[in-house]
Parts: sequence; structure tokens; C-alpha cells
Amino acid sequence: MEVKPGYKQTEVGVIPEEWGVKPLSSIAQLKNGYAFKSRTYSALGCFNVVTIANVQDGFMDVAECNKIDGIPRDIQPHHRLELGDVLISMTGNVGRVCRVTTANCLLNQRVGKLVPSSVDASFLFLMLGQRRFLTAMAGKAKGGAQGNLSVSDITDFLFPLPPTKAEQEAIAEALSDADALIESLGQLVAKKRQLKQGAMQELLTGKKRLPWFEVKPGYKQTEVGVIPEDWEVKPLGALATLYQPITISAKQFAEAGFPVYGANGVVGFYSKSNHDTWQVTVTCRGSTCGTVNRTADRCWITGNAMVLNCEHNKSLSKEFFYHLLCNQDLSDCITGTGQPQIVRSPLAAFSVPLPPTKAEQTAIAAILSDMDAEIAALETKVAKARQLKQGMMQELLTGRIRLI
Repeated sequence: MEVKPGYKQTEVGVIPEEWGVKPLSSIAQLKNGYAFKSRTYSALGCFNVVTIANVQDGFMDVAECNKIDGIPRDIQPHHRLELGDVLISMTGNVGRVCRVTTANCLLNQRVGKLVPSSVDASFLFLMLGQRRFLTAMAGKAKGGAQGNLSVSDITDFLFPLPPTKAEQEAIAEALSDADALIESLGQLVAKKRQLKQGAMQELLTGKKRLPWFEVKPGYKQTEVGVIPEDWEVKPLGALATLYQPITISAKQFAEAGFPVYGANGVVGFYSKSNHDTWQVTVTCRGSTCGTVNRTADRCWITGNAMVLNCEHNKSLSKEFFYHLLCNQDLSDCITGTGQPQIVRSPLAAFSVPLPPTKAEQTAIAAILSDMDAEIAALETKVAKARQLKQGMMQELLTGRIRLI
């Protein structure tokens, strides 16, 4: 490949002439964690013990941190974590990198802390966040199902490095701006989801009637809660036909064709379809039992999902029926212990509240569908922003684009 003037070919690819190639060990020290004993954990402890489970791909998950009451006497200074410290998982999902985002944290064994010596911590985190590094670490993991990385596996890895701290900081700032955009869009998605959840609770229970419908005085107590007097309570079996279609084996799947829906969405493709229009389904086997899904048109639905086909019911809005089911807790319909499952009878007997007219059902469905469309559009923006950031990382961290 032709190397443009001002660039050079190296073992990590083409980089600017003034950039260097250095192993991680020359720019940061890797410190391992302390061997905490599980018997010392306390649910009400004031110190968080950060394990490999808390190191996710690019972020720190503190929701399930183990806790201890006090610090062991033989703990070393590097076992105490500060905000912004860079961590890497050395067992399991190896090579994942995050930064410490909460106070009072202690480092557990098989989680490495990278202490920068000649680079900025933010730039170090960005370097380690490249897919090239994560892929290489996954390839180096040894030890069977629960892979392990050695210190040298990590610290021998080579990185291209800008010559000045000013250029490193400029790259880190540009990518941090991209992160800020992604985070703000993510927060907006979360807010919209909360708003939709609140709207579902109000509209699908009749607590808030849409203003263009007559509000008749009075509510009534029913087996599904308090609903408007003119609403009905009906079992699902009276609203839809419930059935489990024929299951096909994975050997029958094709590279293209009609999507095949199993317990957890699309599981493959098949040359034939058993439904011409989209259907409402409920997962009826496995850990996600009771999850409500919506298929595409022209698809094959397997017996791992229960179809609730309401197309024959001319007094029921299909869109409303889907949103209504999404707002139900179907856990009471689940049977079995080793392998949870839902069979037809308890699901058919499950009762739901229903507005008296298809017009009101359609209006409610339109509101919720519009909210779904808005959330989907925002999620697309988040995905595009993440793709743009990955492209920026590839260009900036290899010197293809220079900021100074």
C-alpha cells in the first residue's frame, strides 16, 4: 500500500512520521487487585468491591457491587480506587475497559488498574477502547471457558502514540464531545421511555381518558383494578385465538428468506412463511417466558411462542391489543420450575380491561405508536452517533486525521 508523504509504515499500520509505536508497559503500569474473601462481604457495607462483573465494555456497572464494612489491614495503596481510574477485566470477558465513576471503591483480584505514566488518563482510556485491542485480548485469553489474561498479554500490546501531550488532549477532547452527545441522546431515550410507561399506565387502564371522548362519571372496581364504568373486562381467549405454530429445526434455516420468530425474536430465516400479517406473540418457554413481542409481516412463528391472533375480532384494534398486552404482567400464567413455560389455558383465562369502542382503542394505540416511533428515531440517532464515534477513533487514534 502506498504510504503518503509525512507518514510511515509500522507494525501497527501507517502512522504519522513523528508518531511513535510503544508497548502499553512504557506508558502505563498494570496493578492487580486484592484477593477479597466472600465471607467479608456485607450488604450494608460502605466500601464497594469492584470485580470483573462490574467492568463492562466502556462503562462501570456499580449496581451489583459487593460491599465490605472496612478495609483489610494488609491492603496496598493501589487497591484503593479514585474517580477516573482506568480498569481492565483480566478474566471472563477479558479486555473490557472502564473508568471508575463512584467513590469508596476497592480493587478485587483479576481486575487490573492501569496507572498512566506518560499519557493522559483520558487518552489512555480511549486507546484501550479500540476494537483492535479488545479483539486482540480475546484472542490471547487462555484457560478454557473462563479465559484469563496475563500481565504481559496486556502490557506487551503495541499502540501508536502522538508525540505531544497537547495532541493527545486534543484527540481526547474531540472524542469526549462525541461521548457527551451519545450520553445526552441516551438520557433523552430513557426519559421518553419513562413518559411512555406513564402514558400506558394512564391510557390502558382508563385512568386518563383522551379529551375527545365523552368522560362518563364514575369508575368501578373489577378483578383487574379500578376502570371506567363503561369499560369491560374480558379474558384473552375471548379476544383472540391462541395457538402455538409448528416448530422447525435450525437445520431447515436458510441464509435469506422469511424471518423465523422463536422465544426471543428473530432466530433465523426460512423459505416459507406461516403468517402473512404481523402477529402479537408471547414467549412461552425459557427465562424470557411471558415477554410480549410483535412480528413482521410474512414470517414463520415457531412453537416457542404463543400467537394471539385477533384478526377475526372486528371490534378490537390490533394495534391497541398489542400495546395492552405489553402493559400486562403475565407471570401468573407461568408454570414449571426447571423450564418455565406458558400453556394455552391460563393465558386464555387472563383478564384485561377494554374500552367500549374500537374508536377509543384506535386513538389510544395511535398515541402509544407515535411515542414508539419517536423512541425508535432517537435510538437510531444514538446508534449513528456511536458509529460516528468509532469512525472518529479509527481516524484520530491512528493519525489519519490530525487536530493540531
